[in-house]
Amino acid sequence: MKAVSILRPALAALLAATAGLSAAAGEDYDAQVREMMQSSFKENGIASKYRQLQLDFQKTCSALVPPSAEAMRQIEAEQMQTVRWPADGKFFGDWKEGEKIAQSGRGLTWTDKAGESNGGGCYNCHQLAPQELSFGTIGPSLHRYGKLRGSDEGMVKYTWGKLWNAKAYNACSQMPRMGDAHILSEAQIKHVMAYLFDPASPVNQ
Repeated sequence: MKAVSILRPALAALLAATAGLSAAAGEDYDAQVREMMQSSFKENGIASKYRQLQLDFQKTCSALVPPSAEAMRQIEAEQMQTVRWPADGKFFGDWKEGEKIAQSGRGLTWTDKAGESNGGGCYNCHQLAPQELSFGTIGPSLHRYGKLRGSDEGMVKYTWGKLWNAKAYNACSQMPRMGDAHILSEAQIKHVMAYLFDPASPVNQ
């Protein structure tokens, strides 16, 4: 028993030292990764290093420890302040244009020019029109979006806000901030809204 009691403090000290070394090593690795990303990234056209800079909420969401419920609520409240509603009060455009935007993944690469229109890449993560056989499943199916949910004011505003900045509704959502990050213009978001809600849209067939 005496030998065991002597070993316990030594073992505790060894574990503490090992934990300290692991933490230090982890910090060094983080710094090395950041340095590697900065040094290896070659700016070309509109693809510049600013894209590697994380906003505060992005740092929180990519940390090893998931954010608390309170931290999530705070992020969502802050991001909700970035949502910009349509200047003319009209939420819908042309669903046919919205279909083109949803199908297009074009934009934001080094081969694109500043000011060119981007695609939404919606099919990368969602099912929309049933005729489209190629779609991702990271996000939920949006087939019959308007038909199932209706188009009351609350649903319309929720959908617009989700397109503008999904982080306002789910702090660590994988969905891009289409409006807030200037991926899509206000006019383009109107077209996507029509694609989701218009009864004539293939989404609602």
